[in-house]
Amino acid sequence: MNSHQCSVAAESFTATLFAWAGYDISVQYGADQPEYDLVAVCGEKMVKVSVKGSQDGGWGLTQSYKKDRTYSEAIDFWVNKHKGRTIVSLVQFKGVDIEEGEMPRVYLATPQEIGEYMKQSRGGNGYTVAREFHKYQSGIATGHIDQIPSMWKFSKQRIDQLIIY
Repeated sequence: MNSHQCSVAAESFTATLFAWAGYDISVQYGADQPEYDLVAVCGEKMVKVSVKGSQDGGWGLTQSYKKDRTYSEAIDFWVNKHKGRTIVSLVQFKGVDIEEGEMPRVYLATPQEIGEYMKQSRGGNGYTVAREFHKYQSGIATGHIDQIPSMWKFSKQRIDQLIIY
C-alpha cells in the first residue's frame, strides 16, 4: 500500500471495529482534519478517535515537534495538542498477509498513555516513534525491548475503559 492507502485502510478498519462493537460512526470528510478522524457514539457514550496506520512496525507521532526540543518535550507537545474525549487507534499492517485472510492488529490508547510509553522507549530515553515491538541491538538502549502493552488491544472492554461519559 502507499501511505494514502494505509491511512484509508486504517481509518476504515477502526470504523468497522467500533461499528462491530455497537457504536455509530461519524467520519470527518476532507483534508486537514482537526485532531481526530472519526467519532464513535453509543447511547450517551462518545469518543473522538485519531487513527494512525503503519506498515513498518511503528507510528511516527512526534518527529515534527522534535526540532529544538528534547524527546520528552516533543512528546509532551504532541500529547497536549489533544483535547478531552480523544483516543488514538494504532493500526499495524506489518506482517499481515491479506492473502491468508489475516487482519491488522489494532490498539487503543489515550494520548497520555502513548506519551508515557514513548518516554519510556529506548530504555527510558524517549523516542519519536511508538513501536509495536522493537529490541535494541546496539546504542544507548542495548537489550531494551519496546512493546505496546497488551491491554491496549482493541476490545469492547478496552473501549469501556477509555470512554468518558
